[in-house]
Amino acid sequence: MGLDDNNPDAAASKSASSSRDKRNAAGDATEDEEEDRLELGPNCSIREHLEKDKDDESLRRWKEQLLGSVDVDAVGEVLEPDVKILSLTILSPNRPDLVLEIPENVDPKGLWFTLKEGIPYSLRFSIQVRNNIVSGLRYTNTVWKTGIKVDSSKEMLGTFSPQAELYTHQMPEETAPSGMFARGTYSAKTKFVDDDNKSYLEMNYTFDIQKDWPR
Repeated sequence: MGLDDNNPDAAASKSASSSRDKRNAAGDATEDEEEDRLELGPNCSIREHLEKDKDDESLRRWKEQLLGSVDVDAVGEVLEPDVKILSLTILSPNRPDLVLEIPENVDPKGLWFTLKEGIPYSLRFSIQVRNNIVSGLRYTNTVWKTGIKVDSSKEMLGTFSPQAELYTHQMPEETAPSGMFARGTYSAKTKFVDDDNKSYLEMNYTFDIQKDWPR
């Protein structure tokens, strides 16, 4: 989110952590993001991925490392990955983690959460990947206040193979804005898409920034 407390309604965050400042503001991938983009070509099953270039020992080992303990017999013929974003956790020092379950096929109703102004915080997502590899999964988030866009951010999460355990991804730490003009209600839109721009989550929600935590 990373909103700017020096401009109440109209600028992207300058108070976010330095890690966000390293992101490309134009939306192009950084060198690290490019490394996370796996060119898999046309959709094919995991079994077909393993069959390709099977005579190239280094490539075969790399694919086996990526796939880990995947049961090829169980998912080997499935073309499309099944990716679900299950929860969002808000982490802030000296504060219990706030775990928010993400509704399936429904936007959160009413005010989803409240942040205390000026606090450092980070977001952690729990992600389930099944059936096939998802390539270049990335997160985008846009925030508005009183109808004016005040923040837009994106982050490349990476390429993930299917597994029984959940993946977790923690975003860089940010600082919530503070001051009278920063307080109030915001609307936001979060998306998770892959390299083919296939959307796995598109969610609209509202949140508050207030002088203190809710009681």
